[in-house]
Amino acid sequence: MEKLNQAKEKLNRVIFGKEEIVDLLFIALIAGGHVLLESVPGTGKTKLAKSFAKVIDGKFNRVQFTPDVLPSDVTGIRIFNPKTQEFELNVGPVVTNILLADEINRATPKTQSSLLEVMEEYQTTIDGETIKVDAPFLVIATQNPVENNYGTFPLPEAQLDRFLFKIDLGYPSMEEEKHILHTYRTDDPFASLRASLTLENIRGLQEEIKQITVSDVVTDYLVALVKYSREHTDVELGISPRGTLALMRAAQARAYIEQRDYVRPDDIKALVPYVFEHRLILSMEGSIKKTPSQVVGEILTEVEVPVEVGADQA
Repeated sequence: MEKLNQAKEKLNRVIFGKEEIVDLLFIALIAGGHVLLESVPGTGKTKLAKSFAKVIDGKFNRVQFTPDVLPSDVTGIRIFNPKTQEFELNVGPVVTNILLADEINRATPKTQSSLLEVMEEYQTTIDGETIKVDAPFLVIATQNPVENNYGTFPLPEAQLDRFLFKIDLGYPSMEEEKHILHTYRTDDPFASLRASLTLENIRGLQEEIKQITVSDVVTDYLVALVKYSREHTDVELGISPRGTLALMRAAQARAYIEQRDYVRPDDIKALVPYVFEHRLILSMEGSIKKTPSQVVGEILTEVEVPVEVGADQA
């Protein structure tokens, strides 16, 4: 736990004012999920991904998605070697620990779909050969919302459902921006960033969080939120069973980071906006009246939060 806290502190020295987002990244990592970062250009999405990989001592690969990027550019391809007269396997950038899928919504649906298998099953298939991707494996995808109408391809529901969280970085506050200017005026903190965790540490954490207790009371609350998301009058497609499992695992990871051995209702409530918003598909009438964020707020308001569950009751 001490090493995890050190890693968070180091990351917060590179990316200012984003403590909650840093926590969410570590929750996603140890919960085995993936993250979609959505924000306007220049808010530090790429710097955050690179710094995150560095602080966990993980291998980092980046793919800049454009309309002409092919699936083989992501997963890999067999290339004929004239010297050996044989086809040799060249694996793509997906075989890594942290994969930055930069501006993912600029790629065509066919290229976007090349990530579906590896995000869900930690493997990719190249010409019939299955290549395993070792844990930990985390896809950090970015997209710029202001470009949705300019040569982009919105992510389909199946792709969105594979992201544990959707996070909006947003602009820094005035004080945070002054801090950025003061710090980066003479140096780049990224250059001196050192790892605090090893991949083996992370694999251990991924196993440990599975032992975090989720009581019947908390489970009922989680399921009630999911059920209401499917029955809401403005929702056409609610939260899937994959989303339900993702929320439970993320809540276990959050409890662990807060040094508890049980999940509280507050863990569920705090994570619902990040887990639900990108998964909800509103009806045509609902999308005219409301945003997914407003619907998520209504779900949280309508479903009663149970009485706090302590370790002795969990």
